[in-house]
Amino acid sequence: MQLSIDLHCHSRFSADGVAEPEALVAEARARGLQGFAITDHNTCACVDYFEQHGFMNKEGLPVDGLLIIPGQEITTVEGHLLALGVKLPDLKGIPAIEAVALIHKAGGLAIPPHPYDFFRAGIREPVLETLDIDALEVFNAATTLKRYNKKAFNYAQARGLPMTAASDAHDSVALGTAYSILEADTFSVAGVLEAIRKGPALRQRYLTPANALKKTWNNVFRLRRKRNREPQPVS
Repeated sequence: MQLSIDLHCHSRFSADGVAEPEALVAEARARGLQGFAITDHNTCACVDYFEQHGFMNKEGLPVDGLLIIPGQEITTVEGHLLALGVKLPDLKGIPAIEAVALIHKAGGLAIPPHPYDFFRAGIREPVLETLDIDALEVFNAATTLKRYNKKAFNYAQARGLPMTAASDAHDSVALGTAYSILEADTFSVAGVLEAIRKGPALRQRYLTPANALKKTWNNVFRLRRKRNREPQPVS
């Protein structure tokens, strides 16, 4: 069966996310997606929320026709790494090679996002070469410059890696801007993970200027909040 899945999305549980979990579900349905992966930064709190409120289940099956895939965007020492199909603790600051091993041990997939985006914390090529990754995000709808996606595509092609596309949505209206089209044997988390390994087709579309600007402002406010929380020196 063919499934349209956005494999990189954030909720308000990410420090720079503003999307309410319910809004993500509603937007996915409105866009005609069969599912999405919730990949908040260094937390699976939204996975817990979805489970507690009946939007997803621990059996990895769809709820009311929508499949939500557990995941996390881990801030490793070398850059960001998507963990798909698993629920993990906060691993911020761990070496990428260790994060990949933990993801695989838990039965998930390790997929680096936006690896060539100079303005974002991607895992760069010298480190990518050392990692046993399962696929590469080659189209990120929120990329700073389009050529960064092209570089990711070229690297994945040269290495023979499966490729994914995703919105990297931090606001619900951006969900489904880009997504992966999977040929899955079963409509389940396990089925999606196996289909990623085979190599999805890609729905490639960029965020609108308004949504891109909103994402930038969310990051500005996130950094301001972080500075305000930091202890101030005693004068």
